[in-house]
Amino acid sequence: MTYKNAVLDDRDLQEGLKSINERFGDFCTRVAGEAWGLPLIDQKTKALITIAIDVVNQDQVGPGSPFGAHVNMALKQGATLAEIEELLLFMCVYAGFNKAAGCFGALNEIINSQS
Repeated sequence: MTYKNAVLDDRDLQEGLKSINERFGDFCTRVAGEAWGLPLIDQKTKALITIAIDVVNQDQVGPGSPFGAHVNMALKQGATLAEIEELLLFMCVYAGFNKAAGCFGALNEIINSQS
């Protein structure tokens, strides 16, 4: 299930954002939806980029953590688990091994919860 716009076309994502805070969810949907609508980078690549940013920012745990949503978004856009794992290995070099380790742990939890 790939979307033309991974934010504006994903109602579950929008409801998840609104569950954090109604105004926050609306704001994120509008602003991120516009960015995701830019035409030159495909949706799968954008989703993988967001995971890389989560690694750098260490946004993989806690309430409102975007990492799980970004992993699910990437999978919906056609990324494979192997591609996400390779991305995390690649990020070891540029973001640090400890940051990537935490993301591998969170990724395992996400995948195990979906099984």
